[in-house]
Amino acid sequence: GGPWGFPPCAGGFGGCGGVWGGSRPLGPPHRQVLGAGAAVTAAMSTPLAILFEDNHCLAVAKPAPLLTQGVPPGIPTLEGLVRAYIKERYHKPGNVYLGIPHRLDRPVSGVVLFARTSKAARRLAEQFAQRQVAKVYWALLEAEPQPSEGVWHDWVRKHPEESRAEVVTTDDPGARQAVVEYRVLGRGPEGTLVEFRPQTGRMHQLRVQAAARGAPVRGDALYGAREPFGPPADSPRDRVIALHARSLTFLHPIRYEPVQVTAPLPEWWPASVRGLAAPCAVPRRGGTA
Repeated sequence: GGPWGFPPCAGGFGGCGGVWGGSRPLGPPHRQVLGAGAAVTAAMSTPLAILFEDNHCLAVAKPAPLLTQGVPPGIPTLEGLVRAYIKERYHKPGNVYLGIPHRLDRPVSGVVLFARTSKAARRLAEQFAQRQVAKVYWALLEAEPQPSEGVWHDWVRKHPEESRAEVVTTDDPGARQAVVEYRVLGRGPEGTLVEFRPQTGRMHQLRVQAAARGAPVRGDALYGAREPFGPPADSPRDRVIALHARSLTFLHPIRYEPVQVTAPLPEWWPASVRGLAAPCAVPRRGGTA
């Protein structure tokens, strides 16, 4: 338990019951010639954790600060690496189909779910759009939220001139409601460990809502954090923050059975917190229907 005082496996905190997978290399070191920073190159050299896999879906643990997708060719992304993994594992001769129903911010680690068929992509996208997917995030905050659990209701919008969000009033142009349930899981020398269960999916929602209450995510300088987090990085875009997409629970797009996928914490998180997040179950689904 360490200074956090938790047992090694706290299933009640969203830590257990997920489908745990094996690991495969993300890519060879020579990928660094594609313009990636040192932190991205380091992330790509770590094993790719396959959290769930069958003929319809594939869930992996995204390392920070790797982009999920959506950049010019030649820049490393999780999407590109997963395509390459599928192509190699299943000996695909042509292009690999990959649907992406959601994304994670660059400095955030954790579960990312992909679809391997257009039918699965459509059904998963509907689940995300209709807020039927249960998301759990863990964060280390620089201050303790008061009270220790509750629901935050805010109105947020994307800043008109900068790549960040801000809390605004309901009558501001572009304002959208942001709602998240939270609870404090523990306190330690590295900060306050908080579990978030967002009910909406706004840009930088958890980061801006926590910062608005004087409790920014560790390492999140964009939103006022003072304490660094993770490995040092020369470029601001290569810095990571203490926000982790811990688990996703969704309905399988073909079998309509609930599937919970849980991602391990990165190695730069405090050892005592990583002990709390240790997996309880280790089965892995094979590539069958």
